[in-house]
Amino acid sequence: MDNDTILKQFNEIEDRVESLISRCSSLETANLELTATVENLEATLKDKETAENQDGEIRTLIRSKIDNLLERLDGITEVEK
Repeated sequence: MDNDTILKQFNEIEDRVESLISRCSSLETANLELTATVENLEATLKDKETAENQDGEIRTLIRSKIDNLLERLDGITEVEK
């Protein structure tokens, strides 16, 4: 092989390596962005789950109070009869 062919092959290899490095860098950046997005979504989901649990507890408390009031009303109406 002559020197020109060897130099040409080295240049091609160098171009490919530069292309791979550039691609790797852009993929790392995209990965960081996606990781941040996932973390934000997980935090949002956790907040919504917490709010949902609190809503469930409030509904249970309200239902309990309503049931107690209905029982008291039933007791009052039975006494009046």
